[in-house]
Amino acid sequence: MADEARFAPGQLVRHLRFGYRGVVADVDPEFGMSEEWYEQVARSRPPKDQPWYHVLPDGSHGQTYVAERHLGPDDSGRPVQHPDLDRYFERFGSGRYLRTSN
Repeated sequence: MADEARFAPGQLVRHLRFGYRGVVADVDPEFGMSEEWYEQVARSRPPKDQPWYHVLPDGSHGQTYVAERHLGPDDSGRPVQHPDLDRYFERFGSGRYLRTSN
C-alpha cells in the first residue's frame, strides 16, 4: 500500500541527487509508468509502492518523473521558470504555486 505523499502539487522541490529545482505538477500514489521505463530510467530502483511525482524542472521545457525518496523541499521561495506552468497553476505566492481551478 502506498504511503501518504510527502509533497503536493504546487510545492517547490529539489532533486537530492541531481540538484535541480522544480515544482510538483502531479502526484501518483504509486509508480505509474511502464516496466520498460522503470528498467531503463530508474537505475537506483526506488520503491514502486511509494509516491512518484511529475515535476516541472526550473529552466527546462521537459517534465521529470521522480520517486519520493529522491526529492527534498526547496525552501528558496523563488518561482521556477517553465513554459507549462500555466497548464497547471494560476499563480505563485507564499513560496508555492496555486492550482488552476477547472
